[in-house]
Amino acid sequence: MLVVAALGGNALLKRGEPLTARTQRANVRIAAQGLAAIVRAGHDLVITHGNGPQVGLLALQGAAYNPDEAYPLDMLGAETEGMIGYVIEQELENALNHDRPVATLLTQVVVDQHDPAFDNPTKFIGPVYERAEAESRAKTAGWHIAQDGDKWRRVVPSPKPLEIPDMRVIKLLLDQGVVVICAGGGGIPILRREDGSTVGIEAVIDKDAASALLAQQLKADALLLLTDVDAIYRDFGKDNAAAISSLSVEEGRALDLPAGSMGPKLVAAADFAQYGGFSGIGRLEDALGILQGSAGTRISISRKVDRN
Repeated sequence: MLVVAALGGNALLKRGEPLTARTQRANVRIAAQGLAAIVRAGHDLVITHGNGPQVGLLALQGAAYNPDEAYPLDMLGAETEGMIGYVIEQELENALNHDRPVATLLTQVVVDQHDPAFDNPTKFIGPVYERAEAESRAKTAGWHIAQDGDKWRRVVPSPKPLEIPDMRVIKLLLDQGVVVICAGGGGIPILRREDGSTVGIEAVIDKDAASALLAQQLKADALLLLTDVDAIYRDFGKDNAAAISSLSVEEGRALDLPAGSMGPKLVAAADFAQYGGFSGIGRLEDALGILQGSAGTRISISRKVDRN
């Protein structure tokens, strides 16, 4: 089975943790055990990951040096792909006792320069702030900001991914038995000019949307969206909250979930599942169980009977 596993931000940094190399490596070491279980079970694996905190930190570092010469978000996205991919690659190799080759690929993703997302920034990046500090930073740096839970963060455009030009390279690596880490942070956003050439653009693509496109184009059997919540819940946060073990694509699209949390994951899961594979949403440590149908929430064309 070919599995695409998308690691949520919790795989690298849990809310409230310091954004340090040591913290991120410790979290990735734990994540690598769950990913290694999928490989040991005999499956081929492609890994994607988020980069919101990391790309925001790099942007802050660049602005602190010289705001007028700060690197654009596409270049910062490439930096985070290399940085995060390196740590995942190393820890997964260690978890697999170096019995399987693992490689990180910087991945470009084509977007539309006329995407309405460029006029409506929604993608959270960087650290969280109290409202007063966020507003002060936004005024000074020209940011857009939005509320994230009880804090505030910078938001940037998040256009829809349309094409993955590096797909041929990803397939070549898979054909050689390589575990591929790619499309990190949603991939590096680029535009395709009329003459066929490409150029980067300031944006951060949604990781789950890019992962769904990747899984679809690879004709993967399963897409796992791994986070710190064990499943999708009905009436989440209420006394009568109940985990959902399975959903049809139509049922998934009908659920009204928060845009800042499970909403994008369920959209991505349904987008992939409608082509015949299945998607699973749940905790990183339950990755193999989600794949086997004993944990998480499964989304497919035809809903199976609930485990509950």
